[in-house]
Amino acid sequence: MGDDIKRVGRELIHKGAIIDVYTDHMEFSNGHHADWDFIHHDGAAAVVPVLPDGRIIMVRQFRNALERETLEIPAGKLDASDEPGVACASRELEEETGYRSDKLEWLITLRTTVAFCDEKIEIYVAENLVPSRQHLDEDEFVDVKAYTLDELKEKIYSGEIQDSKTVAALLAYEVKYLRR
Repeated sequence: MGDDIKRVGRELIHKGAIIDVYTDHMEFSNGHHADWDFIHHDGAAAVVPVLPDGRIIMVRQFRNALERETLEIPAGKLDASDEPGVACASRELEEETGYRSDKLEWLITLRTTVAFCDEKIEIYVAENLVPSRQHLDEDEFVDVKAYTLDELKEKIYSGEIQDSKTVAALLAYEVKYLRR
């Protein structure tokens, strides 16, 4: 951790379905002590699904933390902490959008909130999309629609799209794939 900061204890406060919340007891080289919040997340994967005409498939779904629907790229939690991100991205692509792909390429890896959470999201680009069918969970209600990248950038800059993985993924996709 460094010479100035040392974790001297970790206490589980809440074990949840998606996250575990801890209090970390910290000690500093100047003799002070503090308790820091820490959230553990097993990780996730997301995908930028690109149709042959260049439009990107997006999902609209309700997000409890914001108490509203959001427009996002398809994503989901790893089934196990050691599940390969590409396997999760492939599964979530079909589950949420009803499309499959045999061509997923790594785009970027994100750490969503480094101040207090260890969540990592691996993001892939999917091309060669093949229609399949959605496999939604009983508590999932997802609307699927395709947009041009210009439409999505307008939604980012107007504030309609605020989801960090989606913003980062779309802008990284543009730079890596369209500005070559």
